Amino acid sequence: MSSTVVETKVIENVVWSACRAPSLYNIQPWQWVFGGGQLRLFLDPSRVTDTDQSAREALIGCGAALDHLRVAAAAAGWRAHIDRFPMPDSPNHLASIEFARMDCVTDEDRRRAGAIWKRHTDRLPFSAPTDWESFEPRLNSAVDAATVHLDILPGDARPRLREAAQIAESLRFYDVPYNNELHWWTAPFEASEGIPYSALVSAAEGGRVGIDRAFPVTHQPERRAEIPEDQGQILVLSTDNSARADALASGEALSAVLLECTMAGLATCPVTQLTELYVTRELIQSLLDHDAVPQVLVRVGVVPVTEKKSPPTPRRPLSEVLRLKS
Repeated sequence: MSSTVVETKVIENVVWSACRAPSLYNIQPWQWVFGGGQLRLFLDPSRVTDTDQSAREALIGCGAALDHLRVAAAAAGWRAHIDRFPMPDSPNHLASIEFARMDCVTDEDRRRAGAIWKRHTDRLPFSAPTDWESFEPRLNSAVDAATVHLDILPGDARPRLREAAQIAESLRFYDVPYNNELHWWTAPFEASEGIPYSALVSAAEGGRVGIDRAFPVTHQPERRAEIPEDQGQILVLSTDNSARADALASGEALSAVLLECTMAGLATCPVTQLTELYVTRELIQSLLDHDAVPQVLVRVGVVPVTEKKSPPTPRRPLSEVLRLKS
């Protein structure tokens, strides 16, 4: 590995890009520490929601941020060497990253890093993606099959997914902690965390999708009325086990999938509420042709090219998520 020490400004830039990763309710559960040429990623337990008791969803968000960081570093000319869970007695220390100067930066490196800033979670209905058969191999190659499985569900699985969504909503109708958190993280005012109302959908718009989380509904003019029902592809990322390392790896795979789709001009929406409860997770597992633990679903599709782009979801200031040590 090169002995060249990466500059602090480079670290600030790549961490800022990493923090564009999606996370449950946009809680941004990561904490970065840089010193001695090494960057460390920690799970911030103070930002794990009460209903995410195993921190599985927070770890998925941290995994997505870790992969975003690797992509941003490559575009800046640095190869990230990642040591995951380097201290077994410190489970919240998720990764230690060291950097080596790359010989060259490719156009593909730059395009992938650019996709970090173009990607956003789109909760509206999608049209079916075109030329999916030729795109699917690229998607499969983006995921490390040794750690995470990628399955593309057939169209006839959608009724079962709708059933799973209905079961999840029914079971949580009287779940006070869950609903309190849901409303807390979707406050109507703009903040550096949580989901702004501009990123939510109306009841009718959500009904045309049918499988996404039922957030508090907004009251705004109907959008994408020309798409009567979501026709997006549904992807499932799953792992052989349900350990913390599996959740982190699922987040890294999620990032790879989202960026690959964004580079192809496709819209995406991660769907995690169907894997939060045992009964719905088992239902999703029954749709797979292998034994695995479903971690996250992703809707992928096409949106009208003339549509106005949504404003980016806010992020916490860099000073809150990155600590520099002398």
